[in-house]
Amino acid sequence: MTDINANIDSPLILKVSFKKLLEYYEGLANNEDEFLAARANRVLKTAEDYPELRDGFTTIQTLKDRKKEIGFILQDTFSPLLTKNEIKTASVPFHNLIFNKSERFKKIIKTAGDDFELQIKNMPDEYRYIIACTIILNFCYGHDLNFKRPFYYEIPDANGIMRYYKIMYNADFCEIIPAENAPKITQKDYDELLDNFENLELWKAKFPPNSYQFKGFVISNIFDVTDDQSISNIKSSLIGDEKKKDETVMEGFYDIFRSLLGINDIKVGFSIYNKEENTFENVYGAGVSSFLLGGQEKEDCCKALCDWSHNRLLKEHKYFSISDVDKVYKKTEGKVPQISVLHKQGIKSAIFAPIANDDGLMGVLEIVSNRPKVLNSINANKLVDIMPYIVSAVERSKDEEENLIEAVIQKECTSIHPSVHWRFAKEAKEFIKDEMSGKEARFRKIAFDSVYPLYGQIDIKGSSEARNKATKQDLTLQLNAVKSIFEKAFEIEPLPIYEQFVYQVKDYLNGLKEHFQVDSEQQISVFFKQEVEPIFQHLRKVEGLQGLIEKYHNSIDKKVDVLYKHRRDYDETIATINQEMASLLDRKQIEAQAMYPHFFERFKTDGVEHNMYVGESITKEDNFNLLYLYNLRLWQLQVMCEMENTYYQMRPDFSISLDVASMVLVFNQPLSISFRMDEKQFDVDGTYNARYEIVKKRVDKAFIKGTNERVTQKGKISIVYSQKQDEVEYMHYIKFLQAKNYLDDDVEIVELQDLQAVTGLKAIRVSVLYHKNENDKSFYTYDDLMKEIKA
Repeated sequence: MTDINANIDSPLILKVSFKKLLEYYEGLANNEDEFLAARANRVLKTAEDYPELRDGFTTIQTLKDRKKEIGFILQDTFSPLLTKNEIKTASVPFHNLIFNKSERFKKIIKTAGDDFELQIKNMPDEYRYIIACTIILNFCYGHDLNFKRPFYYEIPDANGIMRYYKIMYNADFCEIIPAENAPKITQKDYDELLDNFENLELWKAKFPPNSYQFKGFVISNIFDVTDDQSISNIKSSLIGDEKKKDETVMEGFYDIFRSLLGINDIKVGFSIYNKEENTFENVYGAGVSSFLLGGQEKEDCCKALCDWSHNRLLKEHKYFSISDVDKVYKKTEGKVPQISVLHKQGIKSAIFAPIANDDGLMGVLEIVSNRPKVLNSINANKLVDIMPYIVSAVERSKDEEENLIEAVIQKECTSIHPSVHWRFAKEAKEFIKDEMSGKEARFRKIAFDSVYPLYGQIDIKGSSEARNKATKQDLTLQLNAVKSIFEKAFEIEPLPIYEQFVYQVKDYLNGLKEHFQVDSEQQISVFFKQEVEPIFQHLRKVEGLQGLIEKYHNSIDKKVDVLYKHRRDYDETIATINQEMASLLDRKQIEAQAMYPHFFERFKTDGVEHNMYVGESITKEDNFNLLYLYNLRLWQLQVMCEMENTYYQMRPDFSISLDVASMVLVFNQPLSISFRMDEKQFDVDGTYNARYEIVKKRVDKAFIKGTNERVTQKGKISIVYSQKQDEVEYMHYIKFLQAKNYLDDDVEIVELQDLQAVTGLKAIRVSVLYHKNENDKSFYTYDDLMKEIKA
């Protein structure tokens, strides 16, 4: 015979007993009401014939053998008049053993299917033992821990829709008795347990297995709370951070709506309202779609809705339903936009509910079904209770999106680097504190003192000449095309004006060859736009010229309104170089920040330049040492070599051949920087420190003293400095990088011509060693590499 305590780890030995219930009937046996007394005596007589019903038993067989008698004893608590309405069971705690059920409960379980297993959903197995201990503390020691939490059954109905049932326990007919070996729980024990809920071993020490006896039974009064639980589940789902990232999460979200409305085939969609553009837009994220948009990314509100529904959602902020889409589609001949889009998707009924707050419409909740009439204006009222949670979730989502947008803008468009973000946050908090306390709020100056600067750039050599060349090539192509059309026009109709246009075009062509000037491009573009184009509009009608003019117009770029072939190649090449160089520098920066935090910013021009500042005031920690500065200088030099290599490995793929030259500026004195609110970037502070900025802006154009040779040269890295100690330091770095085959042996030290207000600058120049590709183990000088590439 199976014992009900078998395979159960618990401090309680469970014993089914009706002693407490029978004691209640003993009180009724002498009642003045003869009917009640007679009934009580019959119950007591039944129990008297079977003493185990009072004394208690632990075998399942006894439950089977005494099923009739138990049913009779429990008849008053399971009224035959209410059995088809009440959901009620009699059982023992912490066990799925149910020995008496109301008819309605039986029907619910039968409908769920033969393979359904009844389980309490929110009672974790790992906590069952501890929960039993808390009940003992209450029953035997009077400590009410208020651990009452709602327990639920989840049981599917005939349509497969999950329904939720809340369980309320009646423990009037049970008692808990300590065994002889049960340790006495003292106040000290109780205090210790209060702070150790999850310490199972401690609880087992205070309440050993089988150290208490549960005698009696519990009555479970069960209530269908599907609507309330669905609303709660919707709220929980909307709070979850992952709600838009996982399709399985969204499917679970739809199941909740199915439970709420009692319809198993509904789908839920959302569309976001863009107030600025007056459009409905799809929601970002997996598993989220809009049935109102029907597969489109966005749609004008006036085109997505008819006038009545547009006013209903956007102005009145009220829901509307379509119970029979096919019927309305036929009646309106498919001319109503929201009906037409639903009909195309095979949707038969739908509800559209506005997601709106005091500021207006934020989006639309869309519930649809493939069956007609199951969604209608009556069950649409069930949405009233959940809409506040959906509104709150959308408000939160909009705030998160705005924060994300601001974060992207900060990252991509401003110079607030993470290393100094703490200082901005600190000042922002002070600003908010002053504002909220009624003081005059002012964002204080943000400055960092005694920081060491590092500056480097990889500059595209001859970029201006390359762009001028591309411009001349494009203008020449377009001028020749125009000349051909006017020459042909003169053949067809020999008007002197066409001959004059040919002369003017030739004059522009000669000008491009002999003396291309800054304003040449502008002059010729005006000529095309204001003089040539009006004539071409007329000539398009002339037979024999249509094809030439159409070919000419097809060659014109629609965005810039000129022929843009070689200039596009140039612009795309420059953009690709800058993007690749900047990306490499950003990746390397992650490593550098891990070595020691510092401020970093980079700029894309004709090449990529970067600033770094390192010092204790930036890190706000007392651990800065010049060692970290020296380490960053070596890192910078090494990365410049790697950027050079990366560029020349990409160069064969470019449509325009360009060279780059790298330079590092060394400034050996600490300086102060501050954030300029007007320009939203950091700049040096003070007149003396401004010398650093002057050098930084002009040094790459400086000449070697007594020559016309620029200090920056292709294939070389130039290290500009002013102090002898800087020279010694960098010669150590160069020697190290030579040993690692980053640099060649041709080191030279040169003096620079004086810059405005800056004298005494020198530069170390050394050639970079290159590889043809990442897997190439050979080393090449610039000249050798060019020969290899051309070979």
